[in-house]
Amino acid sequence: MKIIEITNVDFSLRHFLLPLMKGLRARGHEVVGAAADGPLFEIVRQEGFRVEPMPFRRSVRPLDHWRAFWALVAFLKREKPDMVHGHMPISGFLARAAARVAGVPKVAYTCHGFLFNQVGSPQRRVASFLMELIGGQLTDIHLTVSKEEAAQARRLWINRGSTPIGNGRDPAVYHPDPAARARIRAELGCSPDAVVVTAISRLVRHKGYPELLAAMASVDAELWVVGDRLSSDHGEDMEPYFQNCGLGPRLRRLGYREDVPAILAASDIFTLPSFFEGLPMSIIEAMLTGLPIVATNISGPREQVEDGKTGYLVPVGTVAPLAEALQRIATDPDLRARMGQASLAKALAEFDESVVINRTLDLLGA
Repeated sequence: MKIIEITNVDFSLRHFLLPLMKGLRARGHEVVGAAADGPLFEIVRQEGFRVEPMPFRRSVRPLDHWRAFWALVAFLKREKPDMVHGHMPISGFLARAAARVAGVPKVAYTCHGFLFNQVGSPQRRVASFLMELIGGQLTDIHLTVSKEEAAQARRLWINRGSTPIGNGRDPAVYHPDPAARARIRAELGCSPDAVVVTAISRLVRHKGYPELLAAMASVDAELWVVGDRLSSDHGEDMEPYFQNCGLGPRLRRLGYREDVPAILAASDIFTLPSFFEGLPMSIIEAMLTGLPIVATNISGPREQVEDGKTGYLVPVGTVAPLAEALQRIATDPDLRARMGQASLAKALAEFDESVVINRTLDLLGA
């Protein structure tokens, strides 16, 4: 089959879709990627894939999405694929609608988180629900990364056949690595004995950075932040929070990194105090590296983190519980080790990339 994988931005294509594209190719399919243009296209192209830029905009302007829709229709009519597989809320909706107009025989969608579960205005949540409801009727194969959201899709009649597939990472890439730990800490001038809390995500409000920075004021540890704000991101700027957090040298902003496995191996605790997630890859990466996790008690992370065993779940948008959980793990090496081992065991059992990819390929009929 010829399969077009469509997502919103180059970051998603590189970090979320590339393993799936490799799996499809290994089964003998022709695979083409499509997303908004960006520098990470080059990495996907180096893996031997053709990638086509689409005029997607992370915007509330209907005209922007209308243009993207018709660009997709023209692209799909030209390519004549056997299947379109859309990802992410807006690009996934446009991909499915365009596929139907272009006469694509099979239309698939993977939900990486419903926008109507995100904090926002009632109007925005209603609009996103209606988008998913309409999109679900255009979809032959409806998948979600989260078990909760598959159940929600069935219950709300978005798609009665919605199936959870999970998420996964490669244990050969993400694993405890004492040599990488020593190397990264030496490069960063970090003491071998220092306790390091690491957060990896885009620098946007719903990732919970204001709460994390405030919580770290009372945690005996360093904070390493990996990630940037994408050019397509919108909403409140996080820079004032970083500039005024008062953490001084205990805060290390590492920006975008390609050596995330080594950064995690050099860390002691992973945290993701988000307001909204699908089934975050970053938590899986940290679990495979043997780190305890402190995350918010929301859909996605609560399927990954066993509270009190592999880490802690804390209420959304709070500072004191987050600080207490981080401090408890930071100051107890034995607890840190026990939770880290339990985290690793759970990740190996449930979040192995090869298992998830093969499950997805089977459900796609590929």
